[in-house]
Amino acid sequence: MEPELPVIPTALVEVDVVRKWRDGLPGAVAVHEGESGPDLDAAAERFDVTPAVLQAVGASAAAGTVRPLPLSSGGVGWAIGVGSGASHEWRTAGASVARAVRDRLAGAVESEDETGDLGEASDADYLQVRLPAEPDEELLTELTLGLALGGYRFKVTNDTSPPRLRKVLLVAPEDADVEPMRETVRRASELAAATSLARDLANAPSNVKDPAWLTGTGAALAEPLPNLTATVRDEKWLAENGFGGILAVGGGSSRPPRLLELNHHPAAATGPHLVLVGKGITFDTGGISLKPADGMHLMRTDMAGGGAVIGALLAVARLGLPVKVTGLVPSAENHVSGSAYRPGDVVRHYGGKTTEVGNTDAEGRMVMADALAYAADKLEPDVLLDVATLTGAMKVALGLRTGGVFATDEDLADRITRAGHSAGETWWRMPLLEDHADAVKGDLSDVKQTPAGPGGVTAALFLREFTAGLPWAHLDIAGPARAESDYSEVVTGATGFAARTLVNLIASMQG
Repeated sequence: MEPELPVIPTALVEVDVVRKWRDGLPGAVAVHEGESGPDLDAAAERFDVTPAVLQAVGASAAAGTVRPLPLSSGGVGWAIGVGSGASHEWRTAGASVARAVRDRLAGAVESEDETGDLGEASDADYLQVRLPAEPDEELLTELTLGLALGGYRFKVTNDTSPPRLRKVLLVAPEDADVEPMRETVRRASELAAATSLARDLANAPSNVKDPAWLTGTGAALAEPLPNLTATVRDEKWLAENGFGGILAVGGGSSRPPRLLELNHHPAAATGPHLVLVGKGITFDTGGISLKPADGMHLMRTDMAGGGAVIGALLAVARLGLPVKVTGLVPSAENHVSGSAYRPGDVVRHYGGKTTEVGNTDAEGRMVMADALAYAADKLEPDVLLDVATLTGAMKVALGLRTGGVFATDEDLADRITRAGHSAGETWWRMPLLEDHADAVKGDLSDVKQTPAGPGGVTAALFLREFTAGLPWAHLDIAGPARAESDYSEVVTGATGFAARTLVNLIASMQG
């Protein structure tokens, strides 16, 4: 019997900008680093306590430090460290206070279970945060991302969902124009929603999340949105149209592959037509080239690239961006059985190009090759981009917090890096080394699936073979798609990495 999942999309904190501080609501005030240590005066004044009280509870300016303050009113306040006040430190601070409020709410529920009295929890699901003087757009975006995403949780359980932080009021400086600030917060909230949905999809366990579920969920979420249409192709359509890579990878599973196509084509679209391809492997055993048991359970997140594409397309539609964008998510389960594809097989992709299989655990490039070839042939793109948890080599090269960018176009690579920076996601440009291009050429087939050489580079060179010479970028997120611990706005498990970058990239392509 399949478990019942939490409601998807996960409900996030609502963030708004207001003009006045509200007595009686839980509040947070920033502690900055001063010339000789943390500047406690502003927090002390706001909470009507002395700096000595803040010192006593250990208030610190270190970004992300959160200290609760018992107030004379009987409520609670929070002193949050924002370091020097740089925008990314406000993101860390927002995430930390969101987690602190979440934990306090959980503690209040435990107290209610013991005493029957919930105490102040009815107020604690709201929070107000005092903004600094002249907060700019970047700071507002970063703080909103931290508040919205820091307390994220996804748990399949029979327990009643614990209370959560529902709304945060950002208190503007006196006489500030709040309307443009609210618009910035609204846009940042959509970026957070894209990230959160990508997390939801990747965190969902694979006994529920098969290709039909993933693509069907994406299509259902797209249905009510303006200028966004969704089509799910089944295994029969894939066979009739020659998607040999997707069919080969999915052939070992009893749960057949699918292809999701999302089209955002507003009438007033300007700029280039961008096609995004996201890897949608709903579980990866490695196939006949079986993975080690250690860590295999994490392969439920091997469709994180596809989740990022789905989250980004939905956000683009909600924001009403006047850009023509198509998202493709080739989805399969890479399993072991008598019908699984084998090392040494030759697979014919969409369009006719053939690949000699070297390792069935290099399945992501097989399904994405089909989707890239289909996009180049049928969708008339001006720009192609793919995103995938593709190679362990990128985890070795860049670690767990940075995505790799391979690109044939300098402007596109720069746009991706800038889009990531403004979204709080870090990318590093990797080389498409032509010295290794010949290694991709096949002897038994047109190309080799696993050519010799540096793994991240040769995987990108393999994918390039299916892009028809179009401007193209490949984003390898094998490292940052999953987190082993909480940091800043990231929580343990699926991170939703790349979704915000994609939205910002699309926004940058408005004509």
